[in-house]
This record gives sequence, structure tokens and C-alpha cells, in this order.
Amino acid sequence: MSTPTHIPLATPDLGGYEADYLARCVNDNWVSSAGPFVVEFENQLAALTNRRHAVATVNGTAAIHLALLAAGVMPGDRVIVPDWTFAATANAICHAGAVPFFVDITHDNWSLDANLVAEVLDKSDHGVTAVIVVHPLGQTADMDSLRIAAKQLPLIEDAAGAIGAKYKGQPAGAFGDFAAFSFNGNKTVTAGGGGMVVCNCDTRAKSIRHLSTQARVGKQYVHDTIGFNYRMTNLNAAVGLAQIERLGTMLEAKKKIAGCYDAAIADRKDLMPMPRPKWANNSCWLYSVLTATPEDGSCLIHAMAEAGIEAREFWRSLSAQAPYSEMPNLLRGVSDSLTGRVISLPSSSHLDESSQGRVIEALGSWCGSTFEFTR
Repeated sequence: MSTPTHIPLATPDLGGYEADYLARCVNDNWVSSAGPFVVEFENQLAALTNRRHAVATVNGTAAIHLALLAAGVMPGDRVIVPDWTFAATANAICHAGAVPFFVDITHDNWSLDANLVAEVLDKSDHGVTAVIVVHPLGQTADMDSLRIAAKQLPLIEDAAGAIGAKYKGQPAGAFGDFAAFSFNGNKTVTAGGGGMVVCNCDTRAKSIRHLSTQARVGKQYVHDTIGFNYRMTNLNAAVGLAQIERLGTMLEAKKKIAGCYDAAIADRKDLMPMPRPKWANNSCWLYSVLTATPEDGSCLIHAMAEAGIEAREFWRSLSAQAPYSEMPNLLRGVSDSLTGRVISLPSSSHLDESSQGRVIEALGSWCGSTFEFTR
């Protein structure tokens, strides 16, 4: 009897013109950061997010770093960031010489708690100069509440995995002073690697682009400040452009996949879907379930692995980890309570019905602890 094919968590859906565009890069000899696909990719993302400017970068971490610098964050400043996020969000703050100030998330949407942000900023000695909000798992945060809570401080959207998501009908990335995207291999739109900063300010966009190209002035080897080699290559942009041309198709596929998972766990007492506020239109980047305990989370991952299926624990509380344990925080236990309990299931946009059927069958064979409280 043959071994069933392994079902990965999330792999690139390269069903468009990726190969054709890459061949054009080679034929035209435009493989580095100067090339027409970079410009077109930027234009497409600016249009998608209703922004005046988009600047392509080498990855999403670099995009956040540049957004922080453009926002005026200085060494020693504090920047509010949700405690439940990928490490890159906090690391970018550290790269800017600033200090992450970890604030808890809400039970209702698993994103930054606006009430706690306001509580931090009501203190006269908070030292905070910017706020980063993260859109988790392809779902937008409550941007209206967070904009009010942030007061006049620069607000940066970490929309790394939220391309195609919407908040009250408007696209993720359209709300903050800046927004950053990632095009890593597991994202809905991938470029193999890469990121993007979007904004509306002409001056700040020019500064971001300047810093990303080693702060070089003109064509001579003259530099007016410390810059970075943060440019995206034409090769990456070629893949990204082919991907974004198919974004609508991939989003529809992911929503269909999410609907099938929803139906499969609808009557279960040991698994819950991610909470979905009415104002959010989730792009369904990584479909994830909530288990009753961290032990159940580990058990579910093991059961999936036994069936040849990749499932993975999602984010953990950052403030509880060694590199960040001495940094300031305001927590209410929500981020910590999710640690080890949010498990992502196979969500590639090209996941076929047969493969998803295997995942759902394996889910049906697994039984975890019953929830004794709402979440």
C-alpha cells in the first residue's frame, strides 16, 4: 500500500505567468533591483491599498523598519506592539534602536487592544512615539478604535499576512500612516521573498525609497546618511506581479477552503474557529483553530503528522520569551492564553478537495478537551 502524499501547510500557488515573467527578466538582463517589474509591482500594490506610494523591499521586516524610521522613531523611543505577533514586528523596532512596548490583544479579534493602548498613552511618562498594529491570520484589527486610541502618534499597520483582507469594506493597508506587507513563500501573494511599504505622504515615501537604496545621492558614490540595502530584485517582483494578477482567484479559493473547515468543526466542543468581527472581511490566509489547552494543540499537531498532514502552532506571547522579557508591557493574559492553542491547518490556495478531505477526516478522528469557557 502506497504512503499518502504529504499535505503541507501553505505552499506557493504558481499557476500564472511567474515563469514567463522570470524568463523575460533573464532575456532582458534585468535581474537586479533596477527593473520594470519592480515599478509595476509597486504600482499594483499602491492601487490595491488605495495609496499614493508603494516602495518594494527585500522583506517584510525591512518594510517595517523603514516605516518606523519614516515615522520619526528614534533610538531609545518606545513603540507599542501587540504581544501576540511574529517576532519580526518587534525585531524591526529593535533594529531602529527603539524599544518594543508589548500590549495585550483582545479575546474578540486577537489583535491589539485599543483600551490598553489608551491606558498606556494616558500616562505622562509613557515614552511611546509610534504604534504598530498587526492584522492576525488575514483578519484586520479594529482600525477605527486604534486610530482614536493612538491619538496623534504615527500608526503603522503590519499587514504582512493580510493582503486582500478588508476592514469595513476598505483594504488592509489603507488605514495607518504607513503599512507593511510581506511576500514570503507562505503568504497568499508570494515573491519568493520581499516586502512593501505603502503610504500617502510624498516626502516620507521619498525618504523610504532613499534609505532603502543605501541613501545614495545621484549616480555618484555620494551618501547623505546611513542607508540600507533593502531593495527588492526584479526577479522577486516578477513573481510577485504574476501573483497579484491572480489575487482574486486565490482569495476565492482560500475562502472556499475556510468555509469547508468551518462546516467541519461547526458542532464540535473541542475546537473553535478564529473570532470574526462583523467589520472584518478575512482574507483566510492561514485557517487556524483554537484548542481548549496547549496540550491539546500539541496533540492535534502530532495527530495530523501521523496522517501525513502538516499543522503548526501559530504565534506565541513574545514578552514571555528571553529576548523580550525585560521590555515594558501591559498585559491582561489574553496573548498568553492563546499560546500553544492556535493551530494552523493546510491552507494553500491550490489545496484540492481530496487533500482537504483528508485533513477534515483526520480532524474527525481526533478528539480534544471540551471548552469549559467561551474562549
